[in-house]
Amino acid sequence: MAYNEDAVLSKLSALTETHESIATTAQWIMFHRRHAAQTVHLWLTKLKDLPSPKRLNMIYLANEVTQQSKARNKDDFLQAFSPFIADATALSYKGASSDIQNKLRRVVDVWRERKIFPMEVQDAIDSRLRELDSARSGGPMFGSTSLSTPAATVPPELAPLVTSQQAVTKSAQALKTSLTTANSDYSKLMDPAHAPPQAPVYAARLNGLLKNLANAEGAVTECIKTREELISALEKMLNSNRQALEAEQSQLRDLGTRKTAVEEKKQAIELSIIGGLPHNAQEPATGEERAPTSSDGHDIARPQVEALTPPHVQDHDDFYDNHPSEQQQPQNGHAHPTGSAPGIEMLSALASQYESVPTREAKKRKIDETEDFPDVGIDADVAEMVRKESTA
Repeated sequence: MAYNEDAVLSKLSALTETHESIATTAQWIMFHRRHAAQTVHLWLTKLKDLPSPKRLNMIYLANEVTQQSKARNKDDFLQAFSPFIADATALSYKGASSDIQNKLRRVVDVWRERKIFPMEVQDAIDSRLRELDSARSGGPMFGSTSLSTPAATVPPELAPLVTSQQAVTKSAQALKTSLTTANSDYSKLMDPAHAPPQAPVYAARLNGLLKNLANAEGAVTECIKTREELISALEKMLNSNRQALEAEQSQLRDLGTRKTAVEEKKQAIELSIIGGLPHNAQEPATGEERAPTSSDGHDIARPQVEALTPPHVQDHDDFYDNHPSEQQQPQNGHAHPTGSAPGIEMLSALASQYESVPTREAKKRKIDETEDFPDVGIDADVAEMVRKESTA
């Protein structure tokens, strides 16, 4: 069967899930690998028109063609499928039953293990399927198996960058394929070293080259557009972060100034509490007694302390020993009184009103018979009376 658009669509419509149908159709398509780009466009158009269960057959067909091309080192269909395989897989995965989704996952696992597509294409496929899983509540998260690692949580501020970067990656893949096809066809048709074919065939091929060049030009334009959007998003985020950085640096300086002022105030209050002095007063040396001060800072005079006086004789019966039984006998045999006469008690009471005694302890006085009574500053008549009573 000759190659034309109707023949391709007929083959795709008759495709079933059996391995024989898929292998036969793949062999026919690979035989016409010169039309790889046109075949892939027709394949994608047919996939979009099919219901969800039938789309799996189209993925199986793409898997057979790409694996056979990889094994034979023919990259025509690999380059043709690379820009569209991620969208086609996501379209087949979205809204499909769990059984169909599991089968699609196994196909994608095989692509990754055997490295059928370039790494950036494989990452784009995984990313699209993860987005579908995350958008569907309660569904199994694509990437929890050996296919890939779980997607990390992206901060909301980076969401525009992620979207822009994905658009750039997608457009760059399409650009790479379009440029390769256009450059290859241009070299074959415009190289003077190659003999041109017959005029009708040559005109048809030149027409196809113009289409390829137009596709490559559109791919370049789209890539430039997406990359400019990415750069704009990056500059916007950079300016926002610069403004936030300046504000935070200003806040840091203000906090440092406030902290220093609070520390100085705290030290001043602590000094005033500990010393009870104005802030400019000097602390006394260690071990030196501090004089009390008034609220205005002047020293307060110490109060006069009255010297201690001995207790009243009436409170202590034994202050003077008046018992005759405790009299000591002198060596010459004459009795010598050890106690004092009653006048002595009167004398002590009078003396306590005029003179302070330096210690509490009372000392007994022994008054000799021949010794004159000491002058304690009392009236002469009273002293004479006391003397007579003591010598009687």
